[in-house]
Amino acid sequence: MTGILHPLIRILADGQFHSGSELGEMLGVSRAAIWKNIKKVGELGIEVHSVRGKGYRIVHPVTLLDSKSIRAAMPTALNKALHHLEILDTIDSTNTHVMRLLQNGTLLPLADKYSAHLAEQQTSGKGRRGRQWVSPFGQNICLTMVRQIDTGTMATEGISLVVGLAIIRALKQQGLAGLGVKWPNDVIVDGKKLAGILLEITGDISGICQLLIGVGINIKCPPESMEGVDQPWTDLFQMTDGNVDRNLLVSGVLSHIMSALDEFQSRGLTNFNAEWRDHDVMIDKQVELITPGKSTFGVARGISDTGALLLETEQGIQLVSGGEVSLRRRSVK
Repeated sequence: MTGILHPLIRILADGQFHSGSELGEMLGVSRAAIWKNIKKVGELGIEVHSVRGKGYRIVHPVTLLDSKSIRAAMPTALNKALHHLEILDTIDSTNTHVMRLLQNGTLLPLADKYSAHLAEQQTSGKGRRGRQWVSPFGQNICLTMVRQIDTGTMATEGISLVVGLAIIRALKQQGLAGLGVKWPNDVIVDGKKLAGILLEITGDISGICQLLIGVGINIKCPPESMEGVDQPWTDLFQMTDGNVDRNLLVSGVLSHIMSALDEFQSRGLTNFNAEWRDHDVMIDKQVELITPGKSTFGVARGISDTGALLLETEQGIQLVSGGEVSLRRRSVK
């Protein structure tokens, strides 16, 4: 999207009334152009209230992402480790965007440094097993972090589990409770998905490569925007009565992911095993493991030292690695 739509949203984000003439003067367009774009704001899932004589206002003020606010809330050392922070308005997918930057040489990762890329809205967010991650404008967290890794010193097995726990640490820091993890990459609350993780790798997988850590967190999801989601979901708006500062949460998520990955690199996954077990919503439950063209039933027994699922079946304990798999709670009659 181009034109005045995004600048208009940024003005209205304060939740105050702004007249059509005031908005037109600020943006250098006619009142008719403002009216047309107000309709487009509504189409993005942002509720706009119009009152004759007062103008327009967003019913629920939107906290737009701001790099200065995000960095200001990060510990100094981690802020220095984040060498690049990009905030976009509307993008197809942050993971896809970052892949393009890496492939055309625009983004050059640095050893032991991170870059982070956020979008106010994704139109084709990437999820596991080909699913789309739905994102209204300015409502959720759509994030991709990049770290250059040497696979000889930092194996990628288990990283999605570590990232899941890091997200829980960040959410707990905001006073949230009742959080769980579901192997291999979901954050769950009361059986409903709150956040998801998608890892991708590009480069020389036997040497130096780039790890992309895609994170999607539901902050506020209008039900109509989630009609295509095929599993129970929830958002932080429902959990907190709308009291969520996205910039503060992003700062915490970035900080905890970086800290957790440093911990993982130096101590390995075994250092997270107890924490995973404490939050594992599937442990000792009857489950269905879905892989392409096949379902396997058993009891989830936690994770191995490399992050594989321990699935107990009639044939004994099986180790299941990540990939194109899905784990569901099995209804036992």
